[in-house]
Amino acid sequence: MLLPMSPVDSMFLLAESREHPMHVGSLEIFQPPEGVDAHDMFAMLDRAVADGDGLLQPQLSRRARRSLTTLGQWGWESVDVDLNHHVRHAALPAPGGDAELMTLCSRLHGSLLDRDRPLWEMHLIEGLSDGRFAIYAKIHHAVTDGVNSMKMLRRAFSDDAEERNMPAMWQQRHKKPAPAPSTNSSSASSIPGSALRAARGAVGEVAGLVPALAGTVSRALRDQGGPLTLPAPKTPFNVPITSARQFAAQSWSLERLRLVAKLSDSTINDVVLAMSSGALRSYLQDQDALPSDPLIAMVPVALTNQGEESSGNNVGVLMCNLGTHLAEPADRLETIRKSMREGKEAYASRTSTQILAMSALGMAGLAANVVFGHNTWLRPPFNLIISNVPGPRSQLYWNGARLDALHSLSAPVDGQGLNITCTSNDDEISFGVIGCRSAVPDLKSIPSRLGHELHTLERALGI
Repeated sequence: MLLPMSPVDSMFLLAESREHPMHVGSLEIFQPPEGVDAHDMFAMLDRAVADGDGLLQPQLSRRARRSLTTLGQWGWESVDVDLNHHVRHAALPAPGGDAELMTLCSRLHGSLLDRDRPLWEMHLIEGLSDGRFAIYAKIHHAVTDGVNSMKMLRRAFSDDAEERNMPAMWQQRHKKPAPAPSTNSSSASSIPGSALRAARGAVGEVAGLVPALAGTVSRALRDQGGPLTLPAPKTPFNVPITSARQFAAQSWSLERLRLVAKLSDSTINDVVLAMSSGALRSYLQDQDALPSDPLIAMVPVALTNQGEESSGNNVGVLMCNLGTHLAEPADRLETIRKSMREGKEAYASRTSTQILAMSALGMAGLAANVVFGHNTWLRPPFNLIISNVPGPRSQLYWNGARLDALHSLSAPVDGQGLNITCTSNDDEISFGVIGCRSAVPDLKSIPSRLGHELHTLERALGI
């Protein structure tokens, strides 16, 4: 039996080709507990693969398939999982440093997932010179978005350094059964009232769509922040891309970003965008390709409530003016703060359904690029996607191994050859920079440019 797949999720399957893989990934780096090495940790995972016991996390045990029962549309089918295919080993060449690790992840991230199987892989990486080990995992964007994949990761780990006998990362941890629904008379009698409220809500949703969409267009014409903007300037990032990937990542203390946000009356996400703005301005200046108009970033906004269990993709978007035409970092941050504030105001009184409809206007250009290929004659709808995905708020462990670093790898698409995805982990935030190798040839320089911009912002604020 096939479970239906949402149109948004199926779009990632329809858009995928050999040149355009549509999966997202994560790179996790662990410090083994005292008296244990990477070989011991991998032996536990190998035993879990060999035994094949334990329930998999639900999203990992189903494959995408089309059928007459779904009128040719994509759906999900539960299947038996061959863990020997999905869980693999890799080793770094000497000297086993960050450069070798990023190069390996770049190569792994450029290859397609097997459509005949559940759409995920996990690579156990040994050979780090400092005794740590790494896991690179990728999962198709049709299966989950960044926020929900982070919830999957969080469920796999523990905040107790002494906990042992934990299941493998792909397995479900035991959870308390949900309480049985009440069947008393008062609950039964509330059903007609609930149905009436739901009907009224649906009518309100439809009635609110027209002013929501009209307001979205009006804001764009007035050059205000929101889910839609006028076309962005052309840059070297906005070109047709290949499957060859380049990845680089670096982390900074969250406390540094919090202090900049506090002193500038902005948010941590505003500071993330300002760091990205300064790095992109510097990069394009060195390439003699900085446009006179500001770059526009698409910023995904999660619509699920904190802690809400869901799967698939459930995000809205805001378009942010990055202020890259401005020379002063404080001016760029203020431009970003204003743009994001206006965007949030556009969503303030809207429902999730209305926000999704408004976001669809902003993403229409991207969807056209993804499905039909990038049109080099037109200006891009925006220049890149910059995401900030909340990660674990406390130190996490797996069977005593400490999660030292967590980096995200997103999916560049045709016409959008560069992507920056930030992920927090305890008291640090990582910037994962992924791009098409030909579109962003000097991508490895971007992390250092991000760090320089953070220092420049601190200096401007007297920190």
